[in-house]
Amino acid sequence: MIEACGLYFDYSKQPVDQAVADALLALANERDVSGWIARMFAGEHINHTENRAVLHTALRAPRSEALVVDGQNVTDDVHRVLDRMAAFAESVRQGTYRSATGETFTDVVNIGIGGSDLGPRMVNETLIDFTDGPNVHYVANVDGAQLEAVLKMLEPAQTLFIVTSKTFTTLETMANANAARRWLTVALGDNAVAHHFVAVSTHAEEVRRFGISADCTFEFWDWVGGRYSVWSAVGLALMIALGPERFRAWLNGANAMDRHFRTTPLRSNLPVMMALLAVWNRNFLGAATQVVAAYAQKLERFVAWLQQLEMESNGKSVHRDGSALQAHSTPALWGDVGTNGQHAFFQMLHQGSEVHPVDFILPVLGTHPWPEQQRMLVANCLAQSAALMRGKTADEVRQELRGQFEGEALEAAVPHRVFPGNRPSSTLLMPQIDPYHLGALMALYEHRTFVLSILWDINAFDQWGVELGKKLAQTVMKAMDGKPVELDPSTAELLKKASTY
Repeated sequence: MIEACGLYFDYSKQPVDQAVADALLALANERDVSGWIARMFAGEHINHTENRAVLHTALRAPRSEALVVDGQNVTDDVHRVLDRMAAFAESVRQGTYRSATGETFTDVVNIGIGGSDLGPRMVNETLIDFTDGPNVHYVANVDGAQLEAVLKMLEPAQTLFIVTSKTFTTLETMANANAARRWLTVALGDNAVAHHFVAVSTHAEEVRRFGISADCTFEFWDWVGGRYSVWSAVGLALMIALGPERFRAWLNGANAMDRHFRTTPLRSNLPVMMALLAVWNRNFLGAATQVVAAYAQKLERFVAWLQQLEMESNGKSVHRDGSALQAHSTPALWGDVGTNGQHAFFQMLHQGSEVHPVDFILPVLGTHPWPEQQRMLVANCLAQSAALMRGKTADEVRQELRGQFEGEALEAAVPHRVFPGNRPSSTLLMPQIDPYHLGALMALYEHRTFVLSILWDINAFDQWGVELGKKLAQTVMKAMDGKPVELDPSTAELLKKASTY
């Protein structure tokens, strides 16, 4: 086991003995994991395909921890924006920043996609018990049904919109932002935009063109990747919901994990050992997927956040030098909250023909008034991991069924009730869901993802694979407008058929 930042990680149910652990640590040393960790924290441009530093850890560093990168004190920049965020969040929460009609804001709508939505939405829903500000809603999908469902609950005069886009040109985000602006101006007029819209962006000119003032624009930087951006001004809606003090407690939890990751020897380093176990299961034991089962309803969106973090970071097929990988990179990551998953896909985990390693995440103390149900939840989580490891032999099944079946009927029933066992899992205990421990949990998985990229020798911080489909969508839209573009026969025929509906 390893314990760090209030998290307790038991990996004794993994198929790892001392010889395997030593070999995995030798691999980490061969790949210079410690050196790469130091380079990231020092602000070197380890995102080499975009020539950028990778400094999401600076977003939760204390004010006293100076970091100069490319001649600029990054820590000063971060806390300047954090202070502006805190002042604005408090003005909305206290009702001193008001709408165009002089009313207080009861609702905030965060418009973004990818990292501008998954992280803030997940944290907001996980920490819902700690929110005491305006109600915060999230819109990401370009499917207008999502925006419509949110807007029909709201009053224009009491609604504040936060539009989050680094370039302020992201197609899905700007489509939703423009639709929201039309909804607002129909009710309150064009002048209301300046009072009701806030931007989180690096592109001041596009923001100004939309109608948002510099005073209501919050910046972040090129060294903040989208899936790592929730700790920046991208989390403004969170700060409004939680308040600055709880927001900083969440940052502090992440910073504690950063310090553990940066300073702890590899053998006792929680993110490093989690990554080494993942490589063992993926590349040496052949597991094609990784399951995450969080035994807490409030962590319902944790897997969705984690999917982007892991698969957008490490879903690559070339090394850092551009040569083809000779081993598989990230497995498909999936899962759901316990105990729901037990009645959905756990049958496959226990008796399926392939092995799928599981990370169980268990906040031990509940935040609801039903302690008996929390006891059942804890028991189910621990029992499932034990059952995956232990299994059930044919002889044990025969003992159970004697008296119900005899002879041939007994032997026919046995194979269906055998559990092979020896199926790997790890269990991560956290005391409870609160801002500090959620921050530590998220940073843990961020660093696990980075270590995996080092072991596979890939760049975890670009995402060129996201771009192609977006560009082709623009081509398809031109075809829908009747413009002459070249489409493959299948797509052209699908578009032709779609036009008949």
